[in-house]
Amino acid sequence: MGTDVLSLRMDRELLERLREHAARRGMSVQDYVVRTLMRDDFDQRFQAAVEETEKFYGVT
Repeated sequence: MGTDVLSLRMDRELLERLREHAARRGMSVQDYVVRTLMRDDFDQRFQAAVEETEKFYGVT
């Protein structure tokens, strides 16, 4: 299996929040993000977030 690179641009506040969450678990930000994306319920949580965002902006 090959690997790819994912680059993200985020504001300082969000990055600090991620650092805090990762630090509580003794992880790097990168490891924390990857672990979060690999969670079994990620797809369901992501879909729910998309639906809420669409409702908020009146897309649906």
